[in-house]
Amino acid sequence: MASYNVVFKPSVERDLRSLPKTVVARILKQIEVLRKNPFPRHPVKLVGAEQLYRIRVGEYRVVYAIDKEGQASSRSLSQVKKP
Repeated sequence: MASYNVVFKPSVERDLRSLPKTVVARILKQIEVLRKNPFPRHPVKLVGAEQLYRIRVGEYRVVYAIDKEGQASSRSLSQVKKP
């Protein structure tokens, strides 16, 4: 199985800097899982968006898009938001 590239929006980096390091570690671990498998067991497809999904990491949500063009060159876009 090919792995996907993960590309962060600048706002994600700002969000991550404001969080405790333990939370950041958990979020980055889940994003690494998305890199290998962008369709984990319980992703939620966002209504009104063609390729946006979200997963929960504790009290945070990771919102990501999947570009399915070419397996190795596909990208996931991750964004962290507090619910």
